[in-house]
Amino acid sequence: MKDTSPAPGDTETLQTVRIWDPLLRLFKWALTISVVAAWGLGHFGPDQMTLHFWFGYAVLGLLAFRLLWGLWGPEHARFSSFAYGPFSILKYVFGMFRRKPSYWPGHNPVGGLFVFILLGALLLQAGSGLFVDPDDYINVGPLAKYVGSETTRAALKFHVQMGWVVLGLVALHVAAIAFYSKWKGENLVTPMITGKKTVRKDL
Repeated sequence: MKDTSPAPGDTETLQTVRIWDPLLRLFKWALTISVVAAWGLGHFGPDQMTLHFWFGYAVLGLLAFRLLWGLWGPEHARFSSFAYGPFSILKYVFGMFRRKPSYWPGHNPVGGLFVFILLGALLLQAGSGLFVDPDDYINVGPLAKYVGSETTRAALKFHVQMGWVVLGLVALHVAAIAFYSKWKGENLVTPMITGKKTVRKDL
């Protein structure tokens, strides 16, 4: 993939273009709401986890959409547009602390790697919830009856542990947004609302 990171001293020509398509933006906010709601209900919600399960199903449905959109969606939604190699990721890391916007078109190499990690973690978290059985005869995953008791107990333990992993990743995501806003002067939230982002113009 072409490396579009600017060299030091380059004069940048900028343009504001539409990067994020409406369905990807809707996916982003729907996933955010579903993950936060499922996590909150799982830890603080009522004993009967019906809503928790429904938000978990929503996460799985959204992940299925993201898989399809990552293969056949618009350019910047496709996985191929932000599947960077180790060299590109390291090169970006070494320059990311410069106090200036990156003006990267789409996901930058570090952001792209994070997308894959977050989607994988959410898939494991929501998927494991399908097999849990806490022995209360109420909050049983829909697929628990197809596996043994040892598997359902392991799934429950894994589901709880992955919940904290997901919380850590969400906190890291928020911290990255704050870092780009305060340190680099780059707003990453507004483009996910409007779809438009200021990027470097190809010369």
